[in-house]
Amino acid sequence: MAEGSRNEPAMDAKRFATLAEAYGGDLRRWPETERMTGTVFAASEAGEAILKQAGTLDTLLDSYRVDAPGKALHDSIVQVAGRHLVQRRRQRFWWLGLGLAGIGLAGAVAGLALVTIVTPELQPDQTVLDASVTAFGDVGPDAENGEESL
Repeated sequence: MAEGSRNEPAMDAKRFATLAEAYGGDLRRWPETERMTGTVFAASEAGEAILKQAGTLDTLLDSYRVDAPGKALHDSIVQVAGRHLVQRRRQRFWWLGLGLAGIGLAGAVAGLALVTIVTPELQPDQTVLDASVTAFGDVGPDAENGEESL
């Protein structure tokens, strides 16, 4: 009776009905802070009627039972789960292959960048070796033949 003054009841019918709807007709299920004032109000005619209605709903809810699933439902769930596992394994394998290919491509690009940076550029005054140049000189068609000059 901490709420309200001495002349007013601690709980009104609207508050009592709201609590009975939320927690049921058994006052032991109510929050401890509301039990004392609920017990006082439950002694009135309005309180008894509200608790009776909430108790009827509690009885209906307590008597409700869910049947066990049938064999057909069980089998369909197991079948779908099996297909899902196979699909996940395939996806994982595919992503693994794609990841390895990406790593290989990244390595090739890094190697190309390293060779490009480390290798010096050819200077224009240097001779470029082609297929007609050997260690003994140029053997191409424009080269002079040493035997003819003898």
